Amino acid sequence: MTGRFISFEGGEGSGKSTQSQLLCDALKKASCAYIATREPGGSPGGEKIRALLVSGEVDAWDAETETLLFYAARLDHVKRVIRPALADGKHVICDRFADSTRVYQGVGKGIAAQYIQMLHRMTVGNFMPDLTLIFDIDPQEGLKRAATRTGNETRFESMDIDFHHRIRAGFLGIAKEEPGRCIVLDASQDKAALHTQVLELMRSRFGLAL
Repeated sequence: MTGRFISFEGGEGSGKSTQSQLLCDALKKASCAYIATREPGGSPGGEKIRALLVSGEVDAWDAETETLLFYAARLDHVKRVIRPALADGKHVICDRFADSTRVYQGVGKGIAAQYIQMLHRMTVGNFMPDLTLIFDIDPQEGLKRAATRTGNETRFESMDIDFHHRIRAGFLGIAKEEPGRCIVLDASQDKAALHTQVLELMRSRFGLAL
């Protein structure tokens, strides 16, 4: 059996983490081999870097340093977790991947797309998900949802509303550029309706009996 790499992307409060967990629950119920992972993080080294990136002050890192940290975490994650799981025939369900760097540090913070592309090639080559689901929501609504979460991982949520509008536009831009890989889902729908759409995509794209 061939393992598939599926990433879940979107702005703050879009529900992507909830939907990725629901998909994992469905895979487990169907006895499909999978792993659930996330970025930044996903590996011991990646999780250490995550702690530096997602909490603390908004201006804790300049954009270029932040981008390098994300790619250091990503390289460790891909080498130690994602590629081995795919080689074992497991589906990899990942909460964020490289598109988030393209959008948050690129579109959001002004790092040149060519610089990010170069880092990607130098670290993980042309490795990208088989399918990326982009959960689209109005930034103000997403931030309202995000405000109800607990924990201290609020560094990106705390950035100004213009930043979050750029994030939304960035994800939609990637979906337009890469329609074969990326599917945009309306994240303002209720959780059950979104989950139904995700399952249908898994069936139609990969023939999974979910």
